[in-house]
Amino acid sequence: MLDPEGSVEHQPASSFPKVLLIPLAMLLAIAALLLLAFSATRQKEPDFYTFKVVNIRGKLVSLEKYRGSVSLVVNVASECGYTDSHYKALQQLQRDLGPYHFNVLAFPCNQFGQQEPDSDKEIESFARKTYGASFPMFSKITVSGAGAIPAFKYLIESTGEEPTWNFWKYLVDPNGKVVKAWDSTVSVEEIRPHVTELVRKIILKKKDEL
Repeated sequence: MLDPEGSVEHQPASSFPKVLLIPLAMLLAIAALLLLAFSATRQKEPDFYTFKVVNIRGKLVSLEKYRGSVSLVVNVASECGYTDSHYKALQQLQRDLGPYHFNVLAFPCNQFGQQEPDSDKEIESFARKTYGASFPMFSKITVSGAGAIPAFKYLIESTGEEPTWNFWKYLVDPNGKVVKAWDSTVSVEEIRPHVTELVRKIILKKKDEL
């Protein structure tokens, strides 16, 4: 249609697309937020403290409670040739450095030589009465092979070191990352300097933050 000047008449633009603009913008914003959240979840790597385990009393607990402190994770046994020397040294280490900045985390295991045959209750009683063990203990588990619990699979994958006998030791830093692993033949006294150094760093950091 021509207007009086003979030019083409401009029709008003439809308002229908404008009505959709706000909901569309909201949907795009929500999608962007979901994508960011998904990406953040994907990028967050698991660490030792992200796992849950069963304690020696049969209760499911999160290892998150130990975040911020150093942990020495050990697969223990009650009837092994290494039992006496290791339990004594582990308890001394716990006494000297724990429990605020350090803990021994003991996981009984019957995989090697069938040297942890008793029940959780009997294992705990043995450790507490014989060695005065004050460190956290957990339910009897499998630590190597396909049946290993996820927490131990993480330790193995992180170090490339899989337990082949009782009293393997994994040193975990305050952020849940595995620092080093030692086999049964390495005494607790030999690794004490590594543990002490990590604990010292925690104490110095806390002093700096005061």
